[in-house]
Amino acid sequence: MRRRGEPHFIKASDVTNTAQLTMESRSMSASAFLGAHLPADFLAIDTPGTEPTDLDKQNRSEVSSTSEDARTPPPPPPPDVEKQNATTTTATEPPDPNAVFWDSDTDPANPQNWPTISKWSQVAVLSALTFLTPLASSMFAPGVPEVMSDFNTSSTLLATFVVSIYVLGFALGPLVIAPCSELYGRLPVYHICNVAFIAFTIACARAQSMAELCAYRFLQGVWGVCPVTIGGGTIADLFIPEQRGAAMAIWAMGPLLGPVVGPVAGGFLSEAKSWRWIFYVITIATGLIAILAAIGIRETYAPILLERKASKLRKSTGNQDLRSKLDKGLNPKQLFLRAIVRPTKMLFLSPICFLMTLYMSIVYAFLYLLFTTFTFVFEDQYGFSASIVGLVYIGMGVGNFIGLGTLGFMSDRIAKRLTAKNGGQLKPEYRLPPLIWGGPFIPAGLFIYGWTTQYQVHWIVPLIGTCFIGIGLIAAFMCINTYLVDTFTLYAASAMAANTVLRSIFGGVFPLFGLQMVIYIPNHPSQSITDPNSMIPWDLAGATVSWPSSALRCYRFLGSSMHMASEYGRIRSSRSNFSIGEMHPGRRLKG
Repeated sequence: MRRRGEPHFIKASDVTNTAQLTMESRSMSASAFLGAHLPADFLAIDTPGTEPTDLDKQNRSEVSSTSEDARTPPPPPPPDVEKQNATTTTATEPPDPNAVFWDSDTDPANPQNWPTISKWSQVAVLSALTFLTPLASSMFAPGVPEVMSDFNTSSTLLATFVVSIYVLGFALGPLVIAPCSELYGRLPVYHICNVAFIAFTIACARAQSMAELCAYRFLQGVWGVCPVTIGGGTIADLFIPEQRGAAMAIWAMGPLLGPVVGPVAGGFLSEAKSWRWIFYVITIATGLIAILAAIGIRETYAPILLERKASKLRKSTGNQDLRSKLDKGLNPKQLFLRAIVRPTKMLFLSPICFLMTLYMSIVYAFLYLLFTTFTFVFEDQYGFSASIVGLVYIGMGVGNFIGLGTLGFMSDRIAKRLTAKNGGQLKPEYRLPPLIWGGPFIPAGLFIYGWTTQYQVHWIVPLIGTCFIGIGLIAAFMCINTYLVDTFTLYAASAMAANTVLRSIFGGVFPLFGLQMVIYIPNHPSQSITDPNSMIPWDLAGATVSWPSSALRCYRFLGSSMHMASEYGRIRSSRSNFSIGEMHPGRRLKG
């Protein structure tokens, strides 16, 4: 008896020669091949000894049927595994009369069918929240010298730590926030996190010691990371793949523009008032946006909406067997355990998720590492005042807007053009071409910044270098975030959580030793991160510029193999009634 997971062997009596055997192996469906060769678990936690699913049996029967007709030339392989699964399942399985789903392709209850103004208003509020959270990470930086004076400490390491510990909080929050959003919905998680973020921001303003301030800053980051973590999931709920590029580009501006605007406002505010007023201003701004969120944001997560619909129908019809079509039949504890483990599995078991997240983490680390040098460079070498140094960050902000206006709005056009060439099948990797154009701007900007400040060229030239860095940053954040959302769709919040955790660790830790590099490396120490006499900057910059190109080249030659883990995530979803085709009927051929 053949054990589960072993490939199906064709009997010798059914094969007349080697050519027929080769023909049969080529005619195997993509889903049967993946089911036979991939590990038994990726995105879900299955108990040992689970019986094969109906989809497994169906795929195996397809392989057997091909052996009976080996002499007939095989049809071309299906272009998309997800399309085949959705089509064959619909053709063989009768619809469940007790399964509750959208009434039609144009059901207004489906968030993807909401009016355009409704969807974009939610994106606007969400982008504002995503902007304020990173704003708080850097807005406090200009007030650190005053904090050190008030609390009678002179440790430069502690001065950096009180700023970076906020970003370290970003690494813990997603591990709980993402599972809760997939278990209870996006809306309650947004509201709870907004209230908690405001509370701990006020606590920071009232802190009476450095220890209190560090603790409250960490908790402020834990709760404030909510819109950064599940914002991509909300956009995936609202837009079909062909329309996500522009929305993701605008939303991705928050994590990049916030740290740029923060020091500008914080520098003037700390001089005019005090460092405590920085937190009060953040509290007021977040409170206003939180009120708008409470009024204007609606629940978008399809499993939650369908479960509510099923609950209403059970009450109105008296049929207690009615259930959501996306209901997996698990209790809340089981669902939470699966959801809390899923980001870690995505990060370490999906090669593409890991590589893209690692690249984004290096880019994020460069961002915060660069920020640690601005004060030393422009105060010590160019004689800027503390408030004027804050204006230096504007150069990177200009680059962000240039990247948004060019690469951001080109993303959807490029994806649609490549989709048309591929017979209407949108693949997640179609989001990556802008990265190969924008990625090289990051090392180019670093070299311009380092070399020109080393020789004290006019201050406008290093600002042009930071502008180049801003263009590359928006390309990296936009392309990789959209790629992860298009790949994991229903589990987009978990994919973004995995991404946020790793990049936050990099962004929080790099400034700690980055400042030491600035202080202790001789020969123009303020330029140590890009000193031509050091091999470390060259290696890091080379890795930054080569990763996007290498990734896309690997797709050309090993695309199916490298994408297999991500595609397997979709197959696992379809086996649990979580496929894209079932989520949005009538659109399964588009993404």
